[in-house]
Amino acid sequence: MNIKLHTPTTLKNGSGMSSLKQFLLSLVATSISIVLTFGTAAIIDYQKKKASKKEMVMMIISDFDKTIGFMQRADTLLHNCSSAQQDIAVHPEHYDSLKQVFFPALVLMNEDFPETTENIFSTSIETFNTIGDVNFINEVSSFYLLRNKYKTEVQKSFLAEIQETGAMTSLEGLFSLDFPQYAYINWSSLDEMQSRRDRCMQMMGVSEEDMKSFTERLVREKVSPEREALGNKMREEWENAEAVIMQAQEKYNK
Repeated sequence: MNIKLHTPTTLKNGSGMSSLKQFLLSLVATSISIVLTFGTAAIIDYQKKKASKKEMVMMIISDFDKTIGFMQRADTLLHNCSSAQQDIAVHPEHYDSLKQVFFPALVLMNEDFPETTENIFSTSIETFNTIGDVNFINEVSSFYLLRNKYKTEVQKSFLAEIQETGAMTSLEGLFSLDFPQYAYINWSSLDEMQSRRDRCMQMMGVSEEDMKSFTERLVREKVSPEREALGNKMREEWENAEAVIMQAQEKYNK
């Protein structure tokens, strides 16, 4: 028995091959479209995460800078106190004229560090996931540990000794306070924290220009046109009320 194989008409005419080509081209085009769509979305998502990471890093470094600024002011004031104390040790008669040098340091040491950024860093798992750099996280943790140590060893200790010794009210109390030691501890803490701040910037690729722009943007956001307008309005109302009161005082004091 002879069996004959017949070629399908579609392949004979070439239309089957054409359909196959069209199908393959359509499949390739669809695949490319999917890759481009998801690839573009992935790139956009990556860029967003990168921008969020940099913003978070700059927010932390900005907090560092506030602490360092405080300690730089303390460095100047404590050195002034130490110099005045040594002057008075040689010339006790200068006490009355120099004792006002000690009060700015007392006022400064009563200031508190804002802890909002530290709390966000310490308690938010999202912060760790966004930053994703163990070395940076360790440096930041070490910075905040140093700051808390500074609060105890310098700020709280200084204020307690001022009260216990009566350093602001008597010569005996003044000489009981070791200003050179506080000045040295402040300087060494400042030096170490400054180094950690600089390392954080280097490892995360943040420049001083980036920080300048970030700080300027924060200032602009804090002083918005709406708030400024409201402030001007409240000031004008206060000045008008003052004028009315002064007129009344002049009238009834005649």
